[in-house]
Amino acid sequence: MYADFIFGHKGTTFISKMQALAQIITKIVDFFYRPFSKYIPRQLFRYGACGGGNMVLDWVLYFLLYNFVVGHELVYIHLPFSFQFLPFTSFCLTPHVMTLLIVFPITLFTGFWLNKYVTFTQSSLRGYKQLWRYILIVIVNLLVNYLGLKLLVEVCGIYPTPSKMIITIATVIISFFGQKYFSFKSDKV
Repeated sequence: MYADFIFGHKGTTFISKMQALAQIITKIVDFFYRPFSKYIPRQLFRYGACGGGNMVLDWVLYFLLYNFVVGHELVYIHLPFSFQFLPFTSFCLTPHVMTLLIVFPITLFTGFWLNKYVTFTQSSLRGYKQLWRYILIVIVNLLVNYLGLKLLVEVCGIYPTPSKMIITIATVIISFFGQKYFSFKSDKV
């Protein structure tokens, strides 16, 4: 009913297609879960599978957009006339940062969708509250990444790639528990 009000009849079709897609993804993930069922909980496996899939999507989109859309050139952004009060009227983004700015919102929402409809399906919270909480956890993880890289690379002198790997382990743990007990918390025990 709510979807009909917001999206009309076509919105209901879209939502039902998205729910069907979520069910297909869940069945595929659960099929591969069988050999691991004695060792890890189903929700943790779904979280890992969805997170891994979203990470691969991020890598593929980044590669395609960086190489074939943004290119290897600097991107100049000129602000509209209404922003002429600022001390600058344009700025320049490196191609890798511009690509990140395009890809990040896409994988943010695909990650949210996978967590909401495949991993943490028992949440009692409303969708908009889940989304804002999910974004908050993502921001916390961005800060942990930034501060962790600064600490491990610049203070401890560890190479960037191993530092990133260590930080990724920390952010995956933070993210799982943050999503489970904050973004998609459930009243069920």
